[in-house]
Amino acid sequence: MRAKTAIDARLLEIADPVAADLGFEVVRLRVMGGKTKRLQVMAQRPDGSMIVDDCAKLSRALSAVLDVEDPFSGEWTLEVSSPGVDRPLTTLAHFASWEGHEAKLELDRLVEGRKRFTGELAGVEDGAVAIDLKGEDETALIPFDWIEDAKLVMSDALIEESLRRQKSAGGDNTESAE
Repeated sequence: MRAKTAIDARLLEIADPVAADLGFEVVRLRVMGGKTKRLQVMAQRPDGSMIVDDCAKLSRALSAVLDVEDPFSGEWTLEVSSPGVDRPLTTLAHFASWEGHEAKLELDRLVEGRKRFTGELAGVEDGAVAIDLKGEDETALIPFDWIEDAKLVMSDALIEESLRRQKSAGGDNTESAE
């Protein structure tokens, strides 16, 4: 889920060590199409924060490496940002970290006649995401490998928790740097 296409995966192999050397985790990487390619990198510190200065620092480091690697023919831009409040969930650790908050999941297969599910995250268990689905009595366990896309659902509680985490990390903003 951190990378969607083969080129995304190749660029993630380049970006991961650069980010790690600076103390960041690449949450998701996407190459957006169009005449001028746009490389979008969402990253965070281990505590989940990412301030503007962090984005700029990672952007400069990635730019230097990507200028050497030259992954695209023609012009392209780099966009580094925080995952944001309604962030994508791309690892089991992300699902565990945001337990108690509502999330939307899209699977790569049909389960009980559907691919999309919404519910409250209830942790992780044996490589599966536990989620309390709306209208269901029991907690569902969805294998992590079946999840194609997942993100938190914007709510007042999520905004409050995000602000609390940002404040405890000492950050005051989460803008992007290009």
